[in-house]
Amino acid sequence: MTATTPDVWLPFAADEIEGLPDCFRYRRWDGEDAYPADPGDCAFYVTPYMKSPAVTLRPLPAMPDLQVVQTLTAGIDHVLGGLDGLRPGVRLCNARGVHEASTAELTLTLILASLRGIPGMVRGQDHEEWRSGFYPALADKSVLIVGHGSVGAAIEDRLIPFECARVTRVARSARTTAHGPVHALADLPRLLPDADVVILSTPLTDATRGLADAGFLSRMKDGALLVNVARGPVVDTAALLAELESGRLRAALDVTEPEPLPAGHPLWHAPNVLITPHVGGSTSAFEPRAKRLLARQLTRFAAGEPLENTVLTTG
Repeated sequence: MTATTPDVWLPFAADEIEGLPDCFRYRRWDGEDAYPADPGDCAFYVTPYMKSPAVTLRPLPAMPDLQVVQTLTAGIDHVLGGLDGLRPGVRLCNARGVHEASTAELTLTLILASLRGIPGMVRGQDHEEWRSGFYPALADKSVLIVGHGSVGAAIEDRLIPFECARVTRVARSARTTAHGPVHALADLPRLLPDADVVILSTPLTDATRGLADAGFLSRMKDGALLVNVARGPVVDTAALLAELESGRLRAALDVTEPEPLPAGHPLWHAPNVLITPHVGGSTSAFEPRAKRLLARQLTRFAAGEPLENTVLTTG
């Protein structure tokens, strides 16, 4: 810590957050054109939530004394491009623990709505049509979770009551967790053909960009459902469109590439696809959990203690 009182930039008003230490000057900034103060005085930068990388990264070059970048998202791909210009030793922390419950809720919502034909029933209600019939159940289905971090584990917890035949886990590397064995990404070619539902909940990295490409999708069984709650670029949109338009696969997408999905894009009207506008973490649970995380982090920062969720350190 410097002798002068350092600034902390927050996307919330400081008086809305209980438990903040009183040894900082708190500046509210949520991506507005004008900065709340001189960025050069900022030591702890909490990035605006769900703003573009251009907005999020704009103040970083003017923050020579920065010590911590704290995102309010689980993913960090939107800030990585701005870290090269920072001095060594700046810690990047994510929001692990904030979004798991909400994202897992939406994942189950997308799966159940897609399998049970809810979008078609809503359209039928609009036209006063009684669209009865038999629909697939989640019970007895085989589910593959690609990306078994904290979000993937939360999804699996919520799958348990639905009596799936099997849940298979995949992550960057093989390991054993409390949920059971986790396979490596290299095992996907042999695992995909057995899955009725494939859930993408992996971070966007060089290894996962375009992971669900034509080859990946071709290995999925006929009629399988692809659910993407990760990042849009994890899926090759052109390859997915080809599979949807052929009628072979179904999809439920909370994220797309491009995003936001522009009007007129063919994905909007592709058959057997359900699209939600990247709302996995945007629920009433977000603000209370985010504010509790910030109070803990800043208390630790003030005391010189290790921070939670440190993903990397520059330099």
